Amino acid sequence: MKVLIIEDNADIAANIGDFLEDRGHVVDFAGDGVTGLHLAVVNEFDVIVLDLMLPGMDGLDVCRRLREDARKQTPILMLTARDRLEQKLKGFETGADDYMVKPFALQELEARLQVLVRRARPSQPRVLKVADLEYNLDTLTVRRAKQELNLNPTGLKLLQRLMEASPSVVPRQELELRVWGEELPDSDSLRVHIHSLRQAIDKPFGAPMIQTRHGIGYRLIDPTAVQT
Repeated sequence: MKVLIIEDNADIAANIGDFLEDRGHVVDFAGDGVTGLHLAVVNEFDVIVLDLMLPGMDGLDVCRRLREDARKQTPILMLTARDRLEQKLKGFETGADDYMVKPFALQELEARLQVLVRRARPSQPRVLKVADLEYNLDTLTVRRAKQELNLNPTGLKLLQRLMEASPSVVPRQELELRVWGEELPDSDSLRVHIHSLRQAIDKPFGAPMIQTRHGIGYRLIDPTAVQT
């Protein structure tokens, strides 16, 4: 994380900064509200630790100006020595995302900052990719060479496991367990579904990706790569 600490108490700022830097985070500091606002506007931070009581400009004004004037949506965790509900509500009203009362545990501060950063970052789609074959696990969309393919639920389960393991061989028992659980079908069912998967994945494209290892299982390969 890249963290901006806006705190006028040098000891508190140093303790937070040393702890976060030891944990591998990048930290910048401001000892007053005006400097903190300037740094927050002209730089990109993952999260801001903002003290409520600051010289020059207090934390509420810094937060308000960041949100309303600068249109910055950087997550803000506000610090205060006051555990009063009205103070917390004012912080949230001006745009703070979280609130901690001094004294606090540094481990909890880091954990809360990480949660704020995760929430602020746009979620990345979960996509499996082998060569020109892509499977979006969120939308259950499969494409090869940018052409969308229609697979039934069983085919999707088989494809996911084969892509996850690619280019390794997946034993047929593992594939059967993935699809049918403990209620295993007759011995031909897996072969039938693999045949249907080949019809969708391989046949229209002329470069087979699904290989059979007789007596062992199946694997999915990149047809352009040298296989061993």
